[in-house]
Amino acid sequence: MNQSRSWRARGLAAVGISAALLLAACGGGGPGGEQGPTTQAGASGFNAGSTTVVNPSDKKGGTLKFANEGDWDTLDPGETYYAYSWNFSRLYGRSLMMFKSAPGKEGNQLVPDLAEGPGQASSDAKTWTYKLRQGVKFDDGTEVTSADVKYAVLRSTDKQTFPNGPAYWEGQLDLPSGYKGPYKTPNMNTDSAIETPDKYTIVFHTKKPFAAFDYLAQQPNTMPVPQDKDTGAKYRNTIVSTGPYKFENLQPGKSFNLVRNDQWDPATDPNRKALPDRIEVTLNVNPDDIDNRLISGDLDVAVTALGVQPAAQSRVLQDPTLKENADNPLAARNWYTSINPTVAPLNNIECRKAIMYAMDHTGYQTAYGGQFAGGDLATTILPPNIPGHTAFDLYPAGPDNKGDVEAAKKSLEACGQPNGFETNIAYRAERPKEKATAEAFQQALSRVGIKLALKPYPQGDYFSSYAGNPPYVVKNKLGLALNGWAADWPDGFGFLSQIVDSRVIRPAGGSSNTSVRIPEVDQMLDTALTELDTDRRNQMWGEIDKRVMEEAVIYPGVYSKTLLVRSKNATNIFVTDAYGEYDYLGLGAQK
Repeated sequence: MNQSRSWRARGLAAVGISAALLLAACGGGGPGGEQGPTTQAGASGFNAGSTTVVNPSDKKGGTLKFANEGDWDTLDPGETYYAYSWNFSRLYGRSLMMFKSAPGKEGNQLVPDLAEGPGQASSDAKTWTYKLRQGVKFDDGTEVTSADVKYAVLRSTDKQTFPNGPAYWEGQLDLPSGYKGPYKTPNMNTDSAIETPDKYTIVFHTKKPFAAFDYLAQQPNTMPVPQDKDTGAKYRNTIVSTGPYKFENLQPGKSFNLVRNDQWDPATDPNRKALPDRIEVTLNVNPDDIDNRLISGDLDVAVTALGVQPAAQSRVLQDPTLKENADNPLAARNWYTSINPTVAPLNNIECRKAIMYAMDHTGYQTAYGGQFAGGDLATTILPPNIPGHTAFDLYPAGPDNKGDVEAAKKSLEACGQPNGFETNIAYRAERPKEKATAEAFQQALSRVGIKLALKPYPQGDYFSSYAGNPPYVVKNKLGLALNGWAADWPDGFGFLSQIVDSRVIRPAGGSSNTSVRIPEVDQMLDTALTELDTDRRNQMWGEIDKRVMEEAVIYPGVYSKTLLVRSKNATNIFVTDAYGEYDYLGLGAQK
């Protein structure tokens, strides 16, 4: 355990962070504690990769092939916000902290990355200081300094330029009034939020105590960006690397490669083995083709980690040889549907309740692959493996979980739409499971006269331009929108804040919260962050969950499970609980 444990224990207790989070933040968090995955030779069989390392090896060289069924949301560390892209970004970028590259629960531990150690907190947990490792370089040979980290964080607060990214930083940092980011207000003094007293020290100042700041520091937003190489929204196509790999032949919307970064010094990086010589990524690949190539051995990773499609699921589960080479992890993720109260007649709560009652819950589960490969039926927003989860069901779907048609009809009567109404449902076009879910809604809701028109949109800008863009939602009557969420970090705030806080909704689009606009919930979140008692604070996360569900603005679908197929070529294959996916940083290649 790191020698700073004593002050961390005091600082965390001061604002009520749980013992579980304390252990996660401290584990491996200092000299002697930073290391790669724990290998267990001989681990094999179905689901072995969920908790152990399959096919361990330290062999360097070879090529890994990745495929994405759609386009990347963005490779820019200041904006990217899919779990798979955060997982992948560690190959080319280094944040102040990172989740340990290790299997299962060990992967939830925070370890220093670009920083020498965890943040040093002030007594009120409002000031956080990090010392950078010396000798870290960009791929052009320029040394990384604290100014590069400061600039990276500040640019990410410009949500007009970078609409997709998380809203933690602008919400927590003590930024000066009127600050709009380094492009629009380049000469404004921002030392009230971030100071850089020397080349290797960076100091963050928050408006309120935030003892979980190390979890912010692991986000890609802290991956340094050189100001003289920044091209704003176009930087996604010209990333300057600090990790062991740099970009080669980046063709937006088509493909890109990662090759070794000769400026990366392993002496400054105890977290990465950097085994393969090359990683090739192809975009906009048919999902069924991805599955077939995985099974045949022509592909190593389906990068979005959504699990194989229904056609391949039956093949994998019925063939003992294929099943032996698959994993079925439970993730801290909920596949759900947003019900937008800004779209009439869903501005009437009874009309929203009609959808809650009428939906065939088993249809949702079937669309995602059934209980085994898709997940367990969800009745709450918080998954069972997040502290604060409380089991409740405000909208029972009947004894067979196929919906309560009579209750739905009563709600339609109450909202003045006894014969039903028409609205649209949005989903990501590249995701067959979301299309199947939208079709399940269409079929189930038709039983009570609610007519849904299916509206597919590209996943790359699904939130920035379509389902997460408030004016577009209203203009195009997107009453429902397929959604899903995995925890930014493993506690109630890390799961809930970006999907139920109305203050993260941006007029220009890009928010993951598309439907929850409840001022009381905003206040409840703020209150929970200052609660000193761990048990009481966790109870408050459950209360927030229930309060949101009372408004019928989220239909919880399934607590996620995925059926993943291991590569025949890859080594060091394991699922990390930090992302609920294979750990892309630890993978090696046999050829």
